[in-house]
Formats: sequence, C-alpha cells, structure tokens
Amino acid sequence: MTDPLNLYLMNLAVVLFFMCCVWPFSVIKKDVSIVDIFWGLGFVIIAWNTFVHTNGYLPRKLLVATLTTAWGLRLALHIYSRSLGKEEDPRYRALRAKIGEKYWIVSLFTVFGLQAVLLWIISLSVQVSQTYSNPKELVWTDFLGVTIWILGFTFEAVADHQLKRFKADSSNKGKVMERGLWAYSRHPNYFGESLVWWGMFIISLTEFRNAWVIVSPALITFLLLKVSGVTLLEKTIVETRPKYKDYVQRTNAFFPWFPKKNIHL
Repeated sequence: MTDPLNLYLMNLAVVLFFMCCVWPFSVIKKDVSIVDIFWGLGFVIIAWNTFVHTNGYLPRKLLVATLTTAWGLRLALHIYSRSLGKEEDPRYRALRAKIGEKYWIVSLFTVFGLQAVLLWIISLSVQVSQTYSNPKELVWTDFLGVTIWILGFTFEAVADHQLKRFKADSSNKGKVMERGLWAYSRHPNYFGESLVWWGMFIISLTEFRNAWVIVSPALITFLLLKVSGVTLLEKTIVETRPKYKDYVQRTNAFFPWFPKKNIHL
C-alpha cells in the first residue's frame, strides 16, 4: 500500500488532473461557475482513491468514504440544480471583467487550480483517517465525529432546501429569507458545512499524531467566514437589499442563536 506522503501527493495530482479536465468545458461555455458543481465531486474522488490505496481499518475507511460521498454528491446536485438556466456567478463575472481576454487561460490557475489545492487541503482529514490501521475498532472519536457530521449535514441540507423553496416563490423576490433555520443564522448552510468538516476531523483523531489535520476544518471555516462565504456574499446583499441590514442586526451571521427580536417562522 502507498505510504502517507506519497498518498497525499498522489491525491493532489489526481484532483489537479480532474480540475484540468473540467476547465475546457468552462472555456467552451464561457462560464467558470461550473467549477462549483465539481467542487464536491473532487472530495468524492479523493475519498475513494484513498480507500483503494490504503490499508487502514476497513470499517472506518468505509465510514469516511461513504460520508464524504453523501456530502459531495448532495452538494454537487444542489449546485447543479441551482445553476440551471442561470448566468455565470457574479464572483466570476467580476474576475472576467477585471482580467479581460486572457481570463480563459488565467482561470485555469486562479480558479480551477486554486480550488483543487484548497479541496485537497480540506480533504486531509478524509485521507488521514483512512491511512492508519489502529485502533482496529470504532472508538468514541468515530462516534462523536459521525454525530457532529450528521448534525452538520442535516443543517446544510435543510437550510439549502428552505432557501431553494423560498426563491422558487416569485412573491418572495427582493425579500430577505428569515424563516426556518435562517431565523437563527444568516448562513445556516455554511455553518452546517463547517460542522461536517469538524466531524471529519474528529474521526481522524483516532491517534493523537493526527492533530495537525485540524488545518482541514480550520481552512474551510475560514473560507466560509472570511473569503468566499459570509463576507463576500453579504457585501453584495447589503448593497441590493436595504432590509437586509435589519436582518443583520437581529440575527447571528454564522453560529445559530435566537434572534434579538421579530422571529419569523
């Protein structure tokens, strides 16, 4: 079986190759947004490539690969259905306008290559947890990690479904979504996704030497809070929806909690 370092490097090469194969379709479609659909699938590929090339404890390997597949496929299908008939994501349109004619080749590195590296780092918990054969039984960290993963997955899936239904109702156009889970967090889907990866990290803690893998959930949480998630999204929303400012004042941005006033369910 492949030793850990070679495994990590091989997975990096695999996911870079995967994203390079997706990139030409974005050039043909003139829509870089398709990278978001394949983001979740990249994790699935890494999970099963790791499964094949490691000799860790089999039940744990199956558990981790299955959880990763469930999360990755759901996210890919959700983003695919959400993007049907839509224009390129505003984030990528802004980059396209800024860079100009060379964007088709620049995007290979700044979008597809970058996302490949990021998802590889975030997936380290998936890789590490399948690498070591001890302990040869499921232990408390496995059960705690799975519990947190289930909570996060449920939060993310339910929040996405609620927002999708809200947007599907034409009478809600221009309104602020503040119902269901969105009454307790302005970004419950992002909170759920963060929990998924903290759960994965805890599963990887069957051995103390794996503590360095905290970089995995820490990175995705940072990205969701400060880079491509809350900060970037809210900058656009506040500019286009004045009522959103009131929502911000009474509702936590990330961690769910009871709103200060006017709970709408």
